[in-house]
Amino acid sequence: MSKKILIIYTGGTIGMEPSDQGYVPSTGLQSMLDQQLSHTTRSTLPDYDLLELPELIDSSNLQPQHWTVMGNLLLQHWQSYQGFVILHGTDSMAYSASALSFMFTGCDKPIIFTGSQIPLSQARSDGVENLSSALAFACSDNLHEVALYFGGRLLRGNRASKVASDGFTAFDSPNYPWLGDVGIHLRLNNAVLQPSCPADFSVPRFEAGKVLVLPIYPGMPVASLRPLLQADGIEGVILQTYGVGNPPDADPEFMALLNDAKERDVLVMNTTHCHTGHMAQGAYASGHALKALGVISGNDITLEAAVAKMNIALHSDMSRAEQREWLARPVCGELTP
Repeated sequence: MSKKILIIYTGGTIGMEPSDQGYVPSTGLQSMLDQQLSHTTRSTLPDYDLLELPELIDSSNLQPQHWTVMGNLLLQHWQSYQGFVILHGTDSMAYSASALSFMFTGCDKPIIFTGSQIPLSQARSDGVENLSSALAFACSDNLHEVALYFGGRLLRGNRASKVASDGFTAFDSPNYPWLGDVGIHLRLNNAVLQPSCPADFSVPRFEAGKVLVLPIYPGMPVASLRPLLQADGIEGVILQTYGVGNPPDADPEFMALLNDAKERDVLVMNTTHCHTGHMAQGAYASGHALKALGVISGNDITLEAAVAKMNIALHSDMSRAEQREWLARPVCGELTP
């Protein structure tokens, strides 16, 4: 039996049209595809249906609530299709791919995110190749995870980051091998794929404003951070520290802020500014201070995956202790043990 794929069009550059204010999301993606795909090309693609969101998203306006919309659509159509392709804007694609990886752990079908840097309506668009290859990967019997395909690279969704603002190879996974690549043939790196495991699907109802990202840099105004860290609703903080996870521990006001967060039972996860390599929180005395405050080491997790994972944890029915344990361990290949 031939496989049928559902394409979910959420918005993004791939379907945009030019306007006086620049590119804007546009409906009618199927007609754009009909114009771009020759009859021969269309006949070589897997059978698919196309579903457009009623309100298309410019990905720079993405909110966690949109993850609920995407997740519910997948749940609604899960039994009717053999794979899924989600068309999404590039700016926040890695955040959404990460979020859905935690919401659909143990999925037995591929969920592939893709998009384009140039709209389908414009010359030299990369959208046709990205969509065609994403559809092909969505038919794979060996993929049991959320992935991101772009510019010839198939990446684990929760390991991907946007690394180029205007290049066709806009995404990479600096701390994990590619799941596959495309040349004359499509190749899967079976050795690094997620193994099949029992399904554990959960689509939370998200509220914005629970997670704060705090990058560390020389001369940061620590006094100005206190209102942010103590704002109503903040329950999780993602630190971006130096190197292998080192904070400015010689700043007593900053360390006092972290201690205050600990006393208020705010979850704090430590990540690094570095794009490659693993954290070793505690290798230096400054990093050891974070361990003493109960800060969770994110090891080699990306910022996108850390933000998504923290949001998922905070909107779960887990206790605080269970949330801490869940954040610290690999759930679906997002960090190295």
